[in-house]
Amino acid sequence: MLEGLKVVEFATYIAAPGAGGIMADWGAEVIKIESPAGDPIRGFFASLGHVSDDNPVFELDNRGKKGVALDISKPGGREAMVRLAREADIFLTNVRPGALKRAKLDYETLKTENPRLIYASVTGYGLEGPDTDKPGFDAVSFWARSGLQGLMTPRGGEPSAIRTGMGDHITSLSTVSAILAAVVERSRTGVGRLVETSLLRTGVYAAGADMAIQLRLGRVASNRPRPDAVNPLANFFKTRDGRWLSLMPRQGSVDWPPLAKALDRPDLLEDERFNGAKARRTNGPAFVAELDAAFAALDFDEIAPRLDAIDFVWSPVQRASEVAADPQAEAAGCFVQTPDGAGGTFRAPAAPARFPGADDGPKGPAPTLGQHTDEVLRNVGFNAVEIAALRESGAAA
Repeated sequence: MLEGLKVVEFATYIAAPGAGGIMADWGAEVIKIESPAGDPIRGFFASLGHVSDDNPVFELDNRGKKGVALDISKPGGREAMVRLAREADIFLTNVRPGALKRAKLDYETLKTENPRLIYASVTGYGLEGPDTDKPGFDAVSFWARSGLQGLMTPRGGEPSAIRTGMGDHITSLSTVSAILAAVVERSRTGVGRLVETSLLRTGVYAAGADMAIQLRLGRVASNRPRPDAVNPLANFFKTRDGRWLSLMPRQGSVDWPPLAKALDRPDLLEDERFNGAKARRTNGPAFVAELDAAFAALDFDEIAPRLDAIDFVWSPVQRASEVAADPQAEAAGCFVQTPDGAGGTFRAPAAPARFPGADDGPKGPAPTLGQHTDEVLRNVGFNAVEIAALRESGAAA
């Protein structure tokens, strides 16, 4: 889908490399620039005290890229970076703005080298304001600062952690969409532009429905324990054999009568405490207790077909191991076989969109550190003597 698009990625960790990884899956040529020390996420498991030759976290976001190691603090390393940017369609980075400006690799500098360059900046907090140069990870910038963590924490409860890379990958999606919008614009104007995304802005958008209520009405309901849910039917219930279900009724009361019958509790429809949405909310603890008892009287295999028969919106609450074995997740294209670099493949999450009939899967394994340095530098005009000099000086590895 993106064949012919050249991306120079000067980024670490997950959010920006995730965007590069999606574009690599979709056919773009993505050149990953690392320092000679390597992207810190290469040490993800080592930092947890776990020794492993495999690093699926790094592999997911860097498969199919070409790996180059440059030290941009050295003149030769910076010059190599500039040469790459001159021939690129996109320069993708999450290095902090101040450091990029000091290295003369900021947008204003690089656009003079390549007016067609689309310069994509991914930061914790954006390119303006007092916190523009603060470091950011998704656990703090996307999850905590954006209000998401506060919205997700039940009243009086303690904050919970976000899972690895979740906010980063949502930011990867917003970054890819912004880059491709700029590609469309450039097809009309012939000129590139600065594109910026941030973990904070993406987090606020992810919480957009609640934030819209907050901004318009000045308040928003907090998450509550199950018995006190704002809509007791939009809840979680446990079957007799220990399976949790997630239920999400449609607007109004259209789903309540068929659900009561499916649960063998039509008597609840005559109970004045539960007659209408307001009454069910007012008597939420009692209502949830009745539903808990009804679900607890049925095994998963009994209630699942009944919910499907009434077209209720529901799902089992699954663990990662169950998702990996879910035939619908397989059919939906959630997993792909990724080359391992040794002639085999391994199963990994797919990029988040599908193009039926197109080759939209991984084009190769994640590169080893500096694996393609010589090849890539030759492609932008460096000869063997110049490459050797860069290596001798430590500007390339």
